Amino acid sequence: LLSPAIMPKLKKSLDNASEVGMRDLVQARKAYDEKNADSSKQAHKLTVGSPASEKHSDASDYLKSIVYGGLDGIITTFAVVSGAAGGGFGIEVVLVLGFSNMFADALSMGMGDALSTKAQNAAIMKEREREAWEFESYPEGEIAEMVEVYTKKGMNEEDAREIVTKMSKYKDIFLDTMMVEELGMLVPGDDENPAFDGFVTFSSFVFFGLFPLLGYLFTIGSNLSETELFGISICMTGVMLFILGAIKSQFTTQSWCVHMWCCVCLGAYASLYDDTGK
Repeated sequence: LLSPAIMPKLKKSLDNASEVGMRDLVQARKAYDEKNADSSKQAHKLTVGSPASEKHSDASDYLKSIVYGGLDGIITTFAVVSGAAGGGFGIEVVLVLGFSNMFADALSMGMGDALSTKAQNAAIMKEREREAWEFESYPEGEIAEMVEVYTKKGMNEEDAREIVTKMSKYKDIFLDTMMVEELGMLVPGDDENPAFDGFVTFSSFVFFGLFPLLGYLFTIGSNLSETELFGISICMTGVMLFILGAIKSQFTTQSWCVHMWCCVCLGAYASLYDDTGK
């Protein structure tokens, strides 16, 4: 039961519910960083005449593909450069090996990302079809399962049954919620595109993987020694690992410094592992 002291605040919140709708996501995130409740409230105020919707950054939807492709692109290409340079091969050989490996691996990773995501989505939708059939055949059983799920999470059985019963009136909402709560599967949205996810992974791999080769590419014909060229490659690799960490930090709550050093350390370790095989 709610205490009497809470009721006036709850009533006031319900009275002001019509004001809440589309929020300023930038201000909401800033309010969270500053732990400013008043600023958060203002961010959630509905602008007059605006629809009650919220637009997230599209870039965050592809963060996994960007980081996954970029980190592997940097490490794999630098490992090839390190091996070729350590073997005493000329600049031309380093560039041929580097570019051929970079594009081959990028294509492989991009296709792998797209096909694996497509297969995962198909498996999820198959499970959803099964749950839909069970709901149509025996809705009481599905409702009982959801009630059990919520009671195990700590909800009162009476409240759980009331919530689930009302939710069951809306089949799609009920099924999508059940997929998450019971099976731990998030139903893919209509706008999800596995092929584009693969393209993002491919592009990120090529973009970041290009930098370990730039020192060799733009110094053809120069008098720089192989040691100096390899040093430039090391510097470019380190800089891009820092940048990749900074990009990742824009979508998380951790410090950008932590992310950058994490990428650099993991990248350095992985590169050494690739070179030594230990």
